[in-house]
Amino acid sequence: MSTALRAAVSVAMLVGFYVLGLVQLAVVGFLLYEIWTHLNGAGAAKLSWVLLVAVGAVVAGLWRAIRAKPGEPEGLRLTPQQAPELWRTVGEMAVAAGTRAPDEIRLVPEVNAAVSEDTQLLGLVSGRRRLYLGMPLLQTFTVDQMRSVIAHELGHYSGSHTRLSAVAYRGRVAMHETLSRVGKWNVFGWVFKGYGRLYLLVSNAVTRRQEFEADQVSVRVAGVEAAVSAMREIPVVDTAWNFYFGRYVAYGWEIGYAPDDIFGGFRELYTARTAELAELREQEPDEETSRWDTHPATGDRIAAMRALPPVSHPLDQRPASVLLPRLDGAGLELQAAVVNFGSRTVLPWADFTAASLIAVQQRRADRVFRSVARLLGVGEAGLAEVFQLVAAGRLAELAGEFYPDRSRYEAPLAFADPMDDLITLAAVRSGAVTWRHSWSEPAKLIGRHGDTVDFTEIAKLAVAPETLDRAREQLSLLGVQVEAARVIETRAGAQGSDVIGALANVKVDDQESDVILLDRGLVFVPAPKDTGEGEKRIGQLLAANDPAVLAHHYRFVAYEDMAAARILKAVPINAELNLHDGSTVTLKERWSSDTIGKSRDTLESILKRINERANR
Repeated sequence: MSTALRAAVSVAMLVGFYVLGLVQLAVVGFLLYEIWTHLNGAGAAKLSWVLLVAVGAVVAGLWRAIRAKPGEPEGLRLTPQQAPELWRTVGEMAVAAGTRAPDEIRLVPEVNAAVSEDTQLLGLVSGRRRLYLGMPLLQTFTVDQMRSVIAHELGHYSGSHTRLSAVAYRGRVAMHETLSRVGKWNVFGWVFKGYGRLYLLVSNAVTRRQEFEADQVSVRVAGVEAAVSAMREIPVVDTAWNFYFGRYVAYGWEIGYAPDDIFGGFRELYTARTAELAELREQEPDEETSRWDTHPATGDRIAAMRALPPVSHPLDQRPASVLLPRLDGAGLELQAAVVNFGSRTVLPWADFTAASLIAVQQRRADRVFRSVARLLGVGEAGLAEVFQLVAAGRLAELAGEFYPDRSRYEAPLAFADPMDDLITLAAVRSGAVTWRHSWSEPAKLIGRHGDTVDFTEIAKLAVAPETLDRAREQLSLLGVQVEAARVIETRAGAQGSDVIGALANVKVDDQESDVILLDRGLVFVPAPKDTGEGEKRIGQLLAANDPAVLAHHYRFVAYEDMAAARILKAVPINAELNLHDGSTVTLKERWSSDTIGKSRDTLESILKRINERANR
């Protein structure tokens, strides 16, 4: 089947989705007529209500889809005056690809490139064209690789792949809106879900074939070596991009800090991590394609490229940044256009790294200090009080809370790792050491004389009563004041937490609630008694709110505040939580409650771990 025919089938199926909705409306109309013809009174009213509610979700979804329009174009628009070389290159390649050049070029914050077209009359009348180029690609690719990517995207134009993009957009919106509104027991929804899966199979097969066609244009216009090189480099850039955000940006972002140059930082990291990038390039590309994938496997695409007739092209190994003068300035403009810093404190990279690491260590330390205060019966605690527990031979009581699977002998030894963090915090707060930012390796602790400092051995001394004084002496010689490390957050919070599960319509102390499972505690959100829309309600709640915001607005019980947990019944779960302040929280799940994934098993595992901790 040709790509054009596949696309026509795909569009026909989109039309069929609307037709299916109209057919269901007609069926409901007929059933309502029959009900009121043969029945009357309360029975007819109840049956009518059930039918109207069931089909109402379908109608609402289709209506929103009919009115839906693609959003405003994303990214930073580049004018020919800002990037003359890039515009000239795109124009020349459009001629070579046999298509009209785009009307706009936009930078986007993604390891990707794409095209769009505002068409009319089901794609018969062409409209405004846009080419989207990922900033990370311009920062890391060569000119040859960039030309290959651009040629591929122009191939979507020459193959008329974008002509039906508006129709496809409405169709996907229709499916999403309709399927998201029907419950799992809605018979009308079953039909649409089956149809939606069938449509995705056909649609994704079409897009995979279109990718192969666009690859042919890329090889013809830019050359096979450039095309293969770009194809192999994209996964490398993508991995580096994810590593960059995971290891350099995310931890500070979650606790209220932001770097002043996000895209510039990635360019620095990519330049510094040459050895790791070389290892990534040695990995063989993926060769498995699922029928649900929108793109063919990289290995299959490369094989198809090499099977095409060879076309000679002059090499251009210059960095792609030559296509856009003042690339760093464009990165800052893109950052201003697409990044929402909110109330975060924006800092230069060196200061951002130092402030973020200190905040992360303080958060970890606060968790320990709160437990120490509870054990000693005092309002606040710090490293000095931890040492007090060690000197009194009571560290096992504290360590057991963090290492419940270790013996009373092993737990204090294992606590050397948290002790290292506590001592590091004291050293930083004392001004004895600072964090030094690095793009080529993790940040390091640097002493006053520029030497690297490591507190691992001192931490091992500090967990045993007989060697604690030696640890104190060594810390004193290094200028570390034990009293400098004190608790800041005296109550446990959910800042930086991740959602690990959710249960809908659970009675919490006899109040109907949705229970959100975080990796640091439970959030209890008031819920209606109706159990039919629990999963959807929780999904919308989590999509619109950060976990920390939910924990702030609703009742939050941290795991560390739970002294013990008793599971009275496993399915549906019925449990009692005994808190350190002497209060009790009861959880009673209904048989009809919605459970997201394996959340019940996750909650049971958490409660068992709390019990193990309590029974040490």
